[in-house]
Amino acid sequence: MAAANRPPPAYTAPPKFGDPRDITAAEPSARTPKESFTIRPCSGQAWLVPAGHICRLTTPKGPQVGDLNIWNANNPRERMWAARTRQIHASHVSVGDRLWSNLPYLRPLVTITGDSLGGGQLHDVLGEDGKRKPEAVFGTTQFGGRVHDLLGTRCDPYVNLLMGGETFDFHCHSNLTRAVAPYGLTELDVHDVLNVFQVTGLDEQGKYFMETSPAKAEEYFEFFAEVDVLCALSACPGGDLSNWGWDDKAGGMGATCRPFGSGGVSVGRESLGRMGGTSEPRIQGAARNEHATARAGRAGRHMIM
Repeated sequence: MAAANRPPPAYTAPPKFGDPRDITAAEPSARTPKESFTIRPCSGQAWLVPAGHICRLTTPKGPQVGDLNIWNANNPRERMWAARTRQIHASHVSVGDRLWSNLPYLRPLVTITGDSLGGGQLHDVLGEDGKRKPEAVFGTTQFGGRVHDLLGTRCDPYVNLLMGGETFDFHCHSNLTRAVAPYGLTELDVHDVLNVFQVTGLDEQGKYFMETSPAKAEEYFEFFAEVDVLCALSACPGGDLSNWGWDDKAGGMGATCRPFGSGGVSVGRESLGRMGGTSEPRIQGAARNEHATARAGRAGRHMIM
């Protein structure tokens, strides 16, 4: 009996607009630094990134995981869709992948242009002493973990009560909620996240697991704004995840928490041209699909008694 063929990926990423490597850190002459700031441990921050600019997230003091939300700054109903991004690209993202928006928009909000941890396999990353080689990038752990996670979502006070019975107001969900309040958004606008610098995977039983972040001081993850975006990042109270847990296990996490850095740069027109121009990606729902709502309206409402 012939061996079964591995099923192909169900989704294939659409062609990129251009080669994002053209506007990475390899071309500092094409960049003009803009605003930069620090996100304190166990807190959150929101900020705007205009279309055509790059935002770089850094770990200035060492390993720290973060929960990232992204909205269209001019229409917050359009926001990052983690599930579809996961299908189009992968469960863990890196350079060249794009973070897609929800329906009916379905277009890239940002394109990842730089990732100091992206790519490579573990045997290429670690030396004989078990430490990471200089300039080496992170790949897959012995347990199958990868970095920059779209599998999981943000920690929140509700699941904390469910799992541990404790109240705590500095989970990522709460940090993000406070961060976006000045922009007129609420808890209901906070959505599934990209966990930056976080290593996760699924075990043999399909259970979600997390490993210690491999980030060192000044690792970076950056993205190019395809449209005007509002970003919010929480410095997770789990810190680098080396000591996370529920109940009594949670007491030592504070010692593993560190700040995040964020900075913006504008990019020269020449580099933008190589990426495919500055025009916004097309909204897929522009050709309106009424989803048969007219017929459904004529059918009326029904109630189960």
